[in-house]
Amino acid sequence: MRSPHLLNDRTAEDYRRTVSAGVERVAARLAHVDRPFTGVSPPDLAPLVDAVDLERPLPDAADALAELDRLYLRDAVYFHHPRYLAHLNCPVVIPAVLGEAVLSAVNSSLDTWDQSAGGTLIERRLIDWTAERIGLGPGADGVFTSGGSQSNLQALLLARDEACDAVRKEEGAELRTAEILPRLRILASADGHFSVRKAAAVLGLGYEAVIQVPCDEHRRMQPAALAAELARLQREGLVPMAVAATAGTTDFGSIDPLPQIAGLCAGYGVWLHVDAAYGCGLLVSDRRRHLLDGIERADSVTVDYHKSFFQPVSSSAVLVRDRATLRHATYHADYLNPERMAAEQIPNQVDKSLQTTRRFDALKLWLTLRIMGADGIGELFDEVCDRAAHGWRLLASDPRFEVVVEPQLSTLVFRYVPEDEAAPPELADAANLHARQALAAAGTAVVAGTKVDGRDHLKFTVLNPATSLDDIAAVLDLIAEHASAYVGEALVRAA
Repeated sequence: MRSPHLLNDRTAEDYRRTVSAGVERVAARLAHVDRPFTGVSPPDLAPLVDAVDLERPLPDAADALAELDRLYLRDAVYFHHPRYLAHLNCPVVIPAVLGEAVLSAVNSSLDTWDQSAGGTLIERRLIDWTAERIGLGPGADGVFTSGGSQSNLQALLLARDEACDAVRKEEGAELRTAEILPRLRILASADGHFSVRKAAAVLGLGYEAVIQVPCDEHRRMQPAALAAELARLQREGLVPMAVAATAGTTDFGSIDPLPQIAGLCAGYGVWLHVDAAYGCGLLVSDRRRHLLDGIERADSVTVDYHKSFFQPVSSSAVLVRDRATLRHATYHADYLNPERMAAEQIPNQVDKSLQTTRRFDALKLWLTLRIMGADGIGELFDEVCDRAAHGWRLLASDPRFEVVVEPQLSTLVFRYVPEDEAAPPELADAANLHARQALAAAGTAVVAGTKVDGRDHLKFTVLNPATSLDDIAAVLDLIAEHASAYVGEALVRAA
């Protein structure tokens, strides 16, 4: 059977025509988006999706694209709009989108050489390039992953198995892993990413194996507190398997004091993992690279190109200082990557990955570097950091708001403060939540929320160089307008 929909030599022209139609429709949407979100609610949109009869295909691709416009494109959240200020979602650069189109059509799988060939070498070259930018040394290696959570998981798996090997070397080779695991501990910043705790659970340690190290007023891990915890673990016969430091926390963009933390890890012989999923954009920054000083001493590093390299999801990697540690992720399957291939030096990426089938996501970064260069990416990241710095000054001078911390990267966490000083904190919490919901419902802006010391706050994550200071000021005015009206109505009702 010859299907007209199967991509091959006979359908190449249909492929060109169909994909071009899809590109035209998306381009038209992008050109005319006037707000980041329409404000559609789940009860409004769900019935339209549920009504689709998936057992009855549409007549042609044009009909399917028209339907997709109603179900998705019309109400999508558009990260390229300058008033999308919520999560760590970046607008994407065109060279990366070109890479996405190419890799999807060819559909290479990056697990073995005989499925990817040049794709394998391109990914390996990009890993080497990233390791060089970090400064991990000639023994470094790594692999692309689906995102920061998976990168953190793999790094901590390697740290776990290295810690188990060290315990066996010291206490006896006959010790079983199950006997060692209850003694292992991970020390992480109290403001670090939740994926560290999830990884501990997945790795058989349990959530309680993660010790949260207190942060200072800048929301950075306190080295003195870390030193105290390391000493306590040593006294109690527990094993600190890893310290998970952060270079760009999700809520505050804070960068832990990496040189001091690295010194403590070296002194205690503890694996240092640096989660630079957000802060990795500094690797190509012309003016802020020094903020990552100390990262070169890490044993493993997480980078998310799809956060601060302006790449489409997904594009991430985990890097290690010593490529030999990747053996803990290796499994040789006779049908896929038998041991003889390693002896023959055939480069199979599955030998160092938690995934088997894996997209050629590296192509997006490759084309970005080849077309716009590392300096071009760095300029964009510096620009969003500059914009956040200006936004912080705006917030710090505005009596309507209190801002938590001056940003090191591009995140602003703040809170609307009622003009009436007698208003209880709970009312301010509700007012901030209401303002966020009102903006989303109107679609005029999308902002994030979080809790700081138990109180509700709002968050701007500035990752769009097109976001101007005027955009930030306008969204702040909208927040104050919604929150003030909510407080006023609440006080009238309470009177």
